[in-house]
Amino acid sequence: MVKKDSNLPTRDQLPLEFQWNLIELYQSLDAWNQDFAEVKSLSKQLLNFKGKLQENSVTLLNCLQKHDHLAALLDKVYVYAKMKRDENNNLAESQELAQKADSLLTEVISSTSFIMPELIMIPKETLDLFLDENLDLSLYRHHIQEILRQKSHILSEKEERLLGMAHDISTVPRNTFLMYNNADLKFPHIKDENGNRVELTKGRYVTFLESTNREVRKNAFEAVYDTYSKHKNTLASTLTGSVQCAKFYAIARNYEGALESSLDNDHINPQVYHNLIDVVNQNLHLLHRYLDLRKKVMNLPELHMYDLYTPLFQTPSKDIPYSDATNLLKDGLASLGPSYIDLLEKAFSNGWIDVYENVGKTSGAYSWGAYLSHPYVLLNYQGKLNDVFTLAHEMGHALHSYYTNQNQPYIYSEYKIFVAEVASTVNESLLTKYLLEQSKSKEEKGYILNHFLEEFRGTIFRQVMFAEFEREIHHRALEGEPLGSKDLSDLYYELNVKYYGKSVVIDPEISMEWARIPHFYNSFYVYKYATGLSSALSISKQILEEGSPAVERYMNFLKSGGSDYPLVLLKQAGVDLLTPKPLNDAFKTFEDHLKQLEECLNA
Repeated sequence: MVKKDSNLPTRDQLPLEFQWNLIELYQSLDAWNQDFAEVKSLSKQLLNFKGKLQENSVTLLNCLQKHDHLAALLDKVYVYAKMKRDENNNLAESQELAQKADSLLTEVISSTSFIMPELIMIPKETLDLFLDENLDLSLYRHHIQEILRQKSHILSEKEERLLGMAHDISTVPRNTFLMYNNADLKFPHIKDENGNRVELTKGRYVTFLESTNREVRKNAFEAVYDTYSKHKNTLASTLTGSVQCAKFYAIARNYEGALESSLDNDHINPQVYHNLIDVVNQNLHLLHRYLDLRKKVMNLPELHMYDLYTPLFQTPSKDIPYSDATNLLKDGLASLGPSYIDLLEKAFSNGWIDVYENVGKTSGAYSWGAYLSHPYVLLNYQGKLNDVFTLAHEMGHALHSYYTNQNQPYIYSEYKIFVAEVASTVNESLLTKYLLEQSKSKEEKGYILNHFLEEFRGTIFRQVMFAEFEREIHHRALEGEPLGSKDLSDLYYELNVKYYGKSVVIDPEISMEWARIPHFYNSFYVYKYATGLSSALSISKQILEEGSPAVERYMNFLKSGGSDYPLVLLKQAGVDLLTPKPLNDAFKTFEDHLKQLEECLNA
């Protein structure tokens, strides 16, 4: 483990074994520039197909194949540029690289904007004939059918080109927030548990909130939100700008609003979203029961928002070295079979993962990559059990992408966002089960149970609160209502009051939490964490109870990518989200683990 001190290390101070190896993407900037130029050239060449797609099946096939080649190469160029920036957001050359990639993406979107409008103008009878007579074109059958399904939302060539040209403008709110949040925003120094003054960072904030020292938690909480509050009007402007962009694109594409537009990409009925919020609201009593237990165990006269993340049991090992984390993951996921574990080992040993926080590095964690490369994972590993679960989570994403890319053509290599959180949370669920089985004491078992309950609270209760916040701010934007910093903060505060109940003092500082949530710049994404966890709990239960048949169904799901609609693929994996069963079962699991924790505490 990299030694902690009061200041973050610079990137060149971190051992190479803990840095991802982007040389596997590009060995030099010259090589990147060559592909950058190649993408620009291919983009122009694709325009030769303009106006010709309905001529015959061969022309249509050639256009789609060349588009796939262009898009795959663009992915590689774009991903590299963005990940280089994420290594250190303070480097001007990395910012410039990312900006060039954004501009290239906009250019490609603009130059390829004719494809969908031309496709939808081809009569269905002609398309059916093309698909039947050309075996190679039949590969695109689902893709073409999906385009035709969304026909009413695809505009004329001229309009699509204008929307493509507007892409750069639409990214401004999110990019401004990311640069502000990751590079410009500075937090004060606070005292840690040992009385040492250390720089507060977004990565360390989570660690401070888990501290057993209440003063440390309180100081970190107040320092973070005081910092964001000083910039509340700017941050309200960036978030409102993002909401307005989503509204613009939704209305332009003939949707009722951004909710319908966002969900239609996954072919999800908006009622699924509304039902999710309703069902969670009906089960808030379980969250309140858990918070009552937390207040009792912590022996506090009042439970504050900064008291919600401290483990009720101390972990047997305060710090978990990264090498131990990788071993825990391999053991905990053994039920997925030897091929899955071998692939994990390959990822751990071959520069797939960027492990530790450094000056200027993008906060949080993600898995990303291009079709022409293996996936990469960004971490900000702090050595806590939560970081082990984060590793499990991101490796679920990474291996889902790997299996898909190995088994699907480019056109179906991107699985829908709706199922994106399933693989990650299957890993977390299996790891939890393994750790509970390995626990050797009341304290160890209690810690793992509490961790599960916290993950559930964060993934379902908290994310659905986020989802309800999003639904309301997008609705207000649609109705032309104001969304200033006070409007956002008042709404966010009211939702916290509802979700956390009377057991918690809702500190006024929490009203600024909306200002630090990057997911709000990706409209209507967060609800998928909740549907993902309920699906994952079902799949992991099947794996542990059935063994090989369930593993085979799951592996087929991982290999399927975007080859069918998300609800169809999940049903084939054994989860039917058109019924309330997965979510109801998830709440039963939460209640069962809560009961076990209550019994553990009373033992």
